[in-house]
Amino acid sequence: MVSELTVLFRRRRTWAMLLALAAVPVLIAVAVRLASSPVAPGRGPPFLDRVAQNGLFVAITAMVVCIPLFLPLTIGVVAGDTIAGEAGLGTLRYLLVAPAGRVRLLIVKYAGAAVFCLAATLTVAVSGAAIGAALFPIGPVTLLSGDTIGVGESVLRSLLIAGYVTVSMLGLSAIGLFISTLTEVPVGAMAATIVVSVVAQVLDALPQLDWLHPWLFSHYWLDFADLLRQPLEWTSFGNNALLQGGYLLVFGALAYGRFVTKDILS
Repeated sequence: MVSELTVLFRRRRTWAMLLALAAVPVLIAVAVRLASSPVAPGRGPPFLDRVAQNGLFVAITAMVVCIPLFLPLTIGVVAGDTIAGEAGLGTLRYLLVAPAGRVRLLIVKYAGAAVFCLAATLTVAVSGAAIGAALFPIGPVTLLSGDTIGVGESVLRSLLIAGYVTVSMLGLSAIGLFISTLTEVPVGAMAATIVVSVVAQVLDALPQLDWLHPWLFSHYWLDFADLLRQPLEWTSFGNNALLQGGYLLVFGALAYGRFVTKDILS
């Protein structure tokens, strides 16, 4: 596991993606700071109108912006590369030499992708908090329920949101792992994983498919507003975790079924 994480975080591509994610809250904060007039309520992403009053909202706004595209894009690259990347490099056969085994390799590869999910969301949260504190005043936060909490608890809420978003991306990572077992072309697996993410969000936006929405892995991605209420409401977090766990079980089993019966020629 340690060697897998070492390889993952030594890649320039990994750091380039994390830097790109870190740049999103910076761009948001700078744009609001340089704006000639305050952002009107309801304009732009949620919470954007609160950024100028409290820099802690930069991280939350950036998370909302990153969830539909930027986070799935980076996570799709990492998850799609898990098995196909090794096959493309011709190193997959050597990784399967005893006592490693195929099941262990799948678990380690998925765990690496899950750690990247956490690193990606924390990058957005930390970058947003840092640039928000640098450009805007920091103070007590008024929650959606109307209650006010201190800076310390506000930071804790931001970390809870990062945890929520990390859990949200675990289902997509499992899908990417499965797709990665189907090909030896990592770019194809990456692209397919990202396309699946886009398709799921498009389907989730169609009211004619209301019956399907609760089954889509992207359905609860933006439902972390309950973490900005007093008292904390964990219903959405629980529903999201249950849904992502279902995708992990299903696509983990599919990846296992495909990988353990696959002839490894690379």
